[in-house]
Parts: sequence; C-alpha cells; structure tokens
Amino acid sequence: MLPEKGRGATMPQPEFTVHSAVDGIAWPGIPAANGAAMLSILFQLESSQWWPEERLLARQRDQLARLLSHAAAQVPFYRGRLAQGLSELPVDSSWMEAWRRIPLLRREEIQAADDAEAMLADALPAGHGDWREIFTSGSTGQPIRSVRSQLWELVWSAFTVRDHLWHRRDLAGTFATIRESGKGKAPWPEGTESASWGYSTDTVFATGPLVGLNITTPIDRQVEWLLRRDPDYLLTHPSIAKALAEACLTQGVRPARLKEVITISETLRPGVREACHTAWGVPVSDIYSTREAGYLALQCPYGEGYHVQSESVFLEVLDNAGQPCGPGQVGRVVVTPLHNFAMPLIRYDIGDLAEVGPPCFCGRGLPVLRRILGRTQNMLLLPSGERRWPLLSSPDIGALLSAAPPLQGYQLAQTALHRIELRLVVARPLASEEEKALRHWVQEKFGPTFEITLVYLPDLPRTASGKFEDFRCEVVVP
Repeated sequence: MLPEKGRGATMPQPEFTVHSAVDGIAWPGIPAANGAAMLSILFQLESSQWWPEERLLARQRDQLARLLSHAAAQVPFYRGRLAQGLSELPVDSSWMEAWRRIPLLRREEIQAADDAEAMLADALPAGHGDWREIFTSGSTGQPIRSVRSQLWELVWSAFTVRDHLWHRRDLAGTFATIRESGKGKAPWPEGTESASWGYSTDTVFATGPLVGLNITTPIDRQVEWLLRRDPDYLLTHPSIAKALAEACLTQGVRPARLKEVITISETLRPGVREACHTAWGVPVSDIYSTREAGYLALQCPYGEGYHVQSESVFLEVLDNAGQPCGPGQVGRVVVTPLHNFAMPLIRYDIGDLAEVGPPCFCGRGLPVLRRILGRTQNMLLLPSGERRWPLLSSPDIGALLSAAPPLQGYQLAQTALHRIELRLVVARPLASEEEKALRHWVQEKFGPTFEITLVYLPDLPRTASGKFEDFRCEVVVP
C-alpha cells in the first residue's frame, strides 16, 4: 500500500489476509485470476487518488473516447445520437467542449429505448464477460432496467474494497446490514448470516461473517437483533441508523463492539451523524452510489466531504445553462460510468442535486462534493413552476420536535400546489396547541400560502426498496 499523504499518514493499516489459490502457499497469499485482477485495480487506485485534476481528466478523456466509439458502433440507441462527429473527442484540451455537445440522457429515454432493447450493446469487447441484469429501486417513480458486464462488476467490487481500505476497517470483524426489503427475506429474529462480507471482498480477502436483517422489521426488534448480533460495522439507510440510535439512547443500550456506521441509498440528512455519535460514540461514513451507475463518491476518511470516484465515473455538476458548477455552487448531477460497455449511460442526468466542494485537505486530487441534496423531483413546486430545495436543517428539526414533544416520526409531502401534508407518528394524541404549533412550523418553513393537513399514521411510508424521504413532492405536473 502506498503511504497516505496528508492527515493520518502515520496511522497503521489493519491486518488483512489475502486468499491464496495456490496449493501449499498460505502467506503471502497468491489469489486466483479474479483476485489478481482486483489487486491490479486496487494497486492503480492507490496511486491515481493523489493525481492532480489535469492528469485525472486526461485519463478520463482516453476512457470516454473508447466508450463513445463502442457505443456508436454497437448500441442502436447511440448510432443516431452520436452522429455528426459526437462520437469522437479531440485529443487536446478542447475535448470538454465537444463532450458537452452530447445531449443529456434522461430516465424516460432509457425506459422508452428499453422496450426495443436499443440501449444494449450488440456485442461486448473481449474480456468484458457476460451480461448481468438488475433493476433500479424506482425511488424516482420511474424504475428502469440496467444491464452491466462482468468486468464492470469487478470494477464495482474494487471500489467497495477501496472504501473498506480508506476507512481502515478490520476485515476480520462482523459486518451487519439492515437493507434487504424483499418480503420474507432476512426475517427477524435470526435474519441471515454468511461466512464472508460478500463477493467484493471475498474475491481477494478473508473476512469475518456478514449478518443481515430486513429493513421493514420494527425498530424495537431491529435494536434487539443489533444487540444480539453485536457487529463491528453496521451498513444501512440513514433514516434507519438515526431511528436505531435514538431507540438505543432511549433504552440506554448500545452494541458493545460497534466501531462505525456506513450509510447508503438515502440522502444523509442533518442529525444522523450526531445521533450515532451520541448513542454509540461512532462515526458515520456515507456512500453516494446508484445501482445503474455504480459508486459516484465516497466520504473522505478524514472529513465529511465526498471524493468523486473519477477512476470509475465521469461526474459533472451542471448549472441551469449546462455549464460546470464551481465550489459552493449547487447543480444537477450528470454521470457517465466509464467501464460498462453492456449498456452505456452517456451523460445520464440521474435526477440529483449536489454542491461542489473545494479541494480536500487530505491531499487527494479526486474532485469533491461538499454535500448531496437528493432528487430534483422532491423539491418544493411553486405555482410559478419554480422549484426550491426544502432542505431541513438541524435547527428546523429541533424546532419541529419542540413544537410537538410526542413526535416520533414525520414526513412532509406536497400533495398539491397549495397543499402540504405533514404525516406524523406520535406517542400520544396531540393537543390542539401542539397541532397549531406544527402548522405554524410548516408555514414558517414553506410559506403562509400553503394549506396544511396533519395525517396520523402508525408508521411512515417507504419506497419499495425501503428508502425513506423526509420530503416528497407528489404533485403531478402535466
């Protein structure tokens, strides 16, 4: 491993064991072919993370040129889309201007083209392996099919391992996940258990066990399971992590061995890090990814910013004019996975907003996202047609809880242009003064012109994949 620059350079790396595929050789381990390929990628990633921006962009340009050439020749959808010279990138610095002439890819275009399988390559280059089919969760209301190659799955696995290595996780520990949402899968009380952390790590490294529980399990039972399993690491959605931490704090309990919480899938909202630190004394490491585009950004091991995974994805943050945003600016996230030749997604507008950050003090040259704001369709829609981001800050949430102390859970939903529904889970019926205070809070936050409806629920709705959104825009736009 190359020594790290910046803060933490002298911190020791945890021990790990490489699986050896050669009879009679236990150490140093000599892995099988897939493991050797994984280590080759990881070796290169250890160097490229420190490259300056210009060098990263040059290598991205080379890979994008190969992707465009393949897409124009092998993918029906792109034969017309990349005509008139759009499939070729200049070798000089003007390549970015040529790149931005390629139209953005919308989710609805993928859905329409998928009916005729026009997004799929007629053939893959040698060495890319077979096709693999998955489906996105549909948290946008528009689920899509995604097809990826075996090679891209190997690259995906390398970034899974990079995240473990960045955060110096003890691979011999127990890794717990609360994320499975399929009916009847990983049910309480036992959940599931396997001997290793999964395919990504198992390709190279020996690990401890992996345990899992269905995310739809009631929180009190999740707490019981977490205490009984007592993992070293917990991976789950931010809303689940916060609910578990608050429940443990209320009960005065904590899993004794827990070292870190890893959050995925949902936008990391204010209060999650604080809740996990208060209840368990552990940090939160967030991951920004999508099923169809892979790893987009990983949290820096020395801060709360996100490093774009430039070796795997070309990520653009664009303003309303389609120009790149600078540090401190918020824009649309547009991504191009660099290595999935089975179903190329070229300049794919994934529907998220993010804020660009300045270079990171850790010394890595990988671009920085300061924060991810989430899906654009879950922005407040004004009668003028303008959309505004309804970011709920820690003071906002504190004021909400002060207005109604029995509040155990909430979700805001804009159900019409002039109506906001506040969905509540409460420990007891609210008094009229508490309801009045809640309505006042919503109008202070969103404006006095909105009609406020309070709806009481036994539990808050989640998407089919178990994701939770604290604000939803449910207005149907013609």
